[in-house]
Amino acid sequence: MALPPKFKGQRLVFNEAGSEPLHTVEVYLDYVCPFSAKMFNTIQTSLAPAIRANSTLASKVQFIFRSQVQPWHPSSTLVHEASVAVLRLSPDRFWDFSAALFRDQKSYFDVSVVNETRNQTYRRLAQLGAESAGVDADELYRLLEIPTTPADDGSLNVGNAVTNDLKVLIKMARLVSVHVSPTVIFDGVVANDISSGWTVDQWIEWLNKNTA
Repeated sequence: MALPPKFKGQRLVFNEAGSEPLHTVEVYLDYVCPFSAKMFNTIQTSLAPAIRANSTLASKVQFIFRSQVQPWHPSSTLVHEASVAVLRLSPDRFWDFSAALFRDQKSYFDVSVVNETRNQTYRRLAQLGAESAGVDADELYRLLEIPTTPADDGSLNVGNAVTNDLKVLIKMARLVSVHVSPTVIFDGVVANDISSGWTVDQWIEWLNKNTA
């Protein structure tokens, strides 16, 4: 599936020459899912450097982070909204902010957020964005904040400044019937054999085989 230009920060490419890779790995991840964190950490810390060091593989494959909001984790919406806000303010720092969200994910688990308001959680996320992605915390918070008074037309369900972007990301996941995280899609087909527990060697072996 194509990636809208406004979400370009979700793409991870390894070929500095700029040629379009032949193959695409889409990883559907949820910031409050421990298994998603495990897969993301392997991709970012081990797999990405290994691919960059392999010129043949680097020219063949790209990764796309796909936001997988899971409503049984209520804070999932909030953390993904924060990532969308960072995409808007500083798309080149999206993966850095995602890494920070996964490192700090327990701070957004149910027990960690149940006694704070939605806007209080947004405040913490805005500060994390400033610390990890270099964005202005107040500017990030303004994109996330929910008004405390009705809109001029009396509307109470107004969302925030990134609600419409998040809707697009959720629609994209639903179009390919992704239900849980992590899910990996390779060239448009779900790759059920890929596990969150895979090592970098398993990833490289699989990619070499499937991009040959």
